[in-house]
Amino acid sequence: MNFRQEAYSTILKVLKDGEFSDALLQQRAKKLKKDGDEIGLYYTLVKGVVKQKLKLDYIISNFVDAKKFAATDIKIKVMLYSALYQILYLSSVPEHAAVNESVELAKNLFNTQVADFINAVLRSYLRNPEVKYPDEPYLRIAYEHSFPPELIKQWIAFWGEEATEYLALYFNENPELHIRVNSTATNPDKLMSYYQKRGIVITPSEASKMMFRTSQASEVLDDVAFSEGYFSVQDTSAALVVELLDPQHEQSVLDLFAAPGGKCTYIAELMANTGEVIAVDKIPNKMKLLKQAADRLQLGNISLVVNDAFKYGPLAPAFDRVLVDAPCSGWGVFSRKADLRWQVHQNISELIKIQEKALDYASGFVKVGGYMVYSTCTMNPNENEDQIAAFLLRNKKFELVDASSLIPLQYTDKGYLKTIPFKHHMDGAFAAKLQRVK
Repeated sequence: MNFRQEAYSTILKVLKDGEFSDALLQQRAKKLKKDGDEIGLYYTLVKGVVKQKLKLDYIISNFVDAKKFAATDIKIKVMLYSALYQILYLSSVPEHAAVNESVELAKNLFNTQVADFINAVLRSYLRNPEVKYPDEPYLRIAYEHSFPPELIKQWIAFWGEEATEYLALYFNENPELHIRVNSTATNPDKLMSYYQKRGIVITPSEASKMMFRTSQASEVLDDVAFSEGYFSVQDTSAALVVELLDPQHEQSVLDLFAAPGGKCTYIAELMANTGEVIAVDKIPNKMKLLKQAADRLQLGNISLVVNDAFKYGPLAPAFDRVLVDAPCSGWGVFSRKADLRWQVHQNISELIKIQEKALDYASGFVKVGGYMVYSTCTMNPNENEDQIAAFLLRNKKFELVDASSLIPLQYTDKGYLKTIPFKHHMDGAFAAKLQRVK
């Protein structure tokens, strides 16, 4: 099947039906690979269009009647988005090929009238490709970099115009693959040497000795080293959360909201397959992924509990370490999860209530002298610093532990672990380590 047609079908499911691009890409990638289609172009086109939807829409609206375009069927809009994305971003696709192939696809999927419309819009753009964006800063950033205006307005209020634009630019780049060495199977030097012999470049992380990054994702993942469990795919920011937790051999650790298990398996590795890690999550399919990961990595110290984290018990101060990887707005992972930026209408106030409840509930499992780490994959201070400040006010049994005692200083701020995507070249994350002192 033609990669453009498959990409069109996938994008439509994401933008029209609200399906998740990662799941769809995973489903279709194997078939495309088997058929010999251009899987890299398919993947780039899907992720790219989902990310750049608002920018593409804005540009196209300059070449058609605004009211008519607003009422245009999403199926036709997606065809235009896909074609324009190829013109703007795919240097390997000549402009004439992007236009002609898209017009032919429109004929096959729709009719000559729609194909003529697609052709007219694209050729109008090619004749006059200059685009003027709004003067208002938040609207300019929103349309030029394709983010919901209300989200950009919020970011500017938090961090200012310059940092917001850097963040938007970073999230639109194709992220490198981050991999974590399985210390129970090998060590960083051996893994790096292994890939060097194969002509594959993996670059050591400045943040963690167990982490590497690479732009050769397909070569790394297709290698037997992955299937044999010598490493895992995990963003460096997530690995730092576990290093802040600092689990020790033979300890008892509780991981609430554990699936799909990236942090959980790293906990088990740092414990050298000793002690016990109780992994709790209510989503069976995601817990299957955790089990598969544990089996691949040959980790035997993880016990899976498929249950609502708020119903796990009995509630008793029995654990040396507790990880609360809380549900959050996901602002830090927009480069990898293209769909999330369009879900800004999620109820953040409701998320904040869940996070507060999670902190209070999890704290009851921590031994005196033990530690709890609260983490999110967002940079929203309402979900991060504000949550911890409020928790410490209502719970005098806990004290904040300075994150810089375990994490390199440049990834910390005011005692917290904080990663900034455009500054640290990893996802945005936050974590606070709390010790139960009485």
